[in-house]
Amino acid sequence: MKITTVIDPLCEEEIVIYLNRECDIPEQINTLLHTPKEELLGYKDGQIIRLLPRDVICVTVEGGRVCVLTAREKLFLKMRLYEAEALLGEAFIKINQSCIVRIDAIESFDTSLGGALLVKLKNGFRDYVSRRQMKTVKRRMGIGK
Repeated sequence: MKITTVIDPLCEEEIVIYLNRECDIPEQINTLLHTPKEELLGYKDGQIIRLLPRDVICVTVEGGRVCVLTAREKLFLKMRLYEAEALLGEAFIKINQSCIVRIDAIESFDTSLGGALLVKLKNGFRDYVSRRQMKTVKRRMGIGK
C-alpha cells in the first residue's frame, strides 16, 4: 500500500483512499481518527479514577478547584479548565469562564430569563451561558439566526 502526504496550509484537510477491493481499512481509519487519545484522571477520596471524554458530562470550577461531573459522581482534576477543554476537544463547548459541557449531554435551553440562556444538562446540572460565549454557543447549537 502506498501512502502520500501533502502538506498545504491553504487546503482543507481531506483523506482520499483508493482501494482495489472492499476491505475494512476506511472503517479502521475512521475509528482511529475519532477515538479519544487522552483520558482524564479524576480524584476522589484518595482514589484516582480514569475517565474517557465520553464519561464526562461537564467540567466546572467550584471553590477554585476544577471538577468533573459524570452521570454518577463528581471528581476533581489536577489541571486547569483550559487544559481539560483542550484535552476533551470538539465534543465539548465552553459556556462561560468556569464551565465546559459535552454537547450531547445538553437536555435543553431556557430563554425565559430576559435574554439569558440557561443550559440544562441530562444529569440535572444547570448553568448560564455568558454573554461572551453566547454567539459561539448559538452557532454551534444551531440556535437563532
